Amino acid sequence: MKTFCALMLSLAILPALAAPRTAILSVSGMTCAACPITVKKALTRVPGVTKAEVDLDQRRAVVTYNAARTTPADLARAVSEAGYPAQVVAK
Repeated sequence: MKTFCALMLSLAILPALAAPRTAILSVSGMTCAACPITVKKALTRVPGVTKAEVDLDQRRAVVTYNAARTTPADLARAVSEAGYPAQVVAK
């Protein structure tokens, strides 16, 4: 029974220990200094996102995330739903 419990616990913990990944999103529609704030807020609300940097001049976002909890497509969808069309350009 102890072995079974240890196995189940390790299966629950392993996804949380997944190596962080980075995705780069192309974000269109940003026109002012407030836009990156909105995009960053949308990204940081996605479960698994640990860091988001948004650059207005380059129209892009660099996102660090836990691949066991989210995907680059989920990140792009969150930004797009916030009103800024986004596409994944690198994973």
